[in-house]
Amino acid sequence: MRSVTYSMGVSLDGYIVGPDGTFDWTEPEDEVFRFWIDEIRGVDVHLMGRRLYETMLYWETADQDPSLDDATREWIALWNPLPKVVFSTTLSTVQGNARLAAGGLAEEIERLRAEPGEGEIAIGGATLAAEAAALDLIDEYRAMVHPVLVGGGTPFFPRDARRVDLELVETRTVGSRVVYLRHRVTRPGSS
Repeated sequence: MRSVTYSMGVSLDGYIVGPDGTFDWTEPEDEVFRFWIDEIRGVDVHLMGRRLYETMLYWETADQDPSLDDATREWIALWNPLPKVVFSTTLSTVQGNARLAAGGLAEEIERLRAEPGEGEIAIGGATLAAEAAALDLIDEYRAMVHPVLVGGGTPFFPRDARRVDLELVETRTVGSRVVYLRHRVTRPGSS
């Protein structure tokens, strides 16, 4: 069965977006950007909410910029054809290789898990990830921790009273300033 992963850049104090709505502190240095390129290779489909979808629309036309470096072109070549499912109550259409979700998050993930494929089902965006976490649908949490305290904003982890036990699967320093943490959810009866 395909894993559902939630992976984003996060401040040391646990936020993906600061109180001012920005996340410029996640601008990746070359090695961090290379890491994201390698990670997206393992994804078969990316689920996202409206806000992340609108942020990522930039990539739909970014390849028209002749000044892009090779790594950015490589990212675009992987990201644009990747199937995306957008969860939104306000959008009526989406662009590129995206489609609007036909049902709820649990139904969509169940359907995607039943499809053939080895790659991951990635979730992007804190709001959608919080919904998936509340439904116990996330198999792995992956945090690219940046050395900054932003003091508030949109939290990486949902703020609920539910306990989730995790097993550390991987940790590494990426570039000169960022730490990658990968944790698998441990469920009763799993090994």
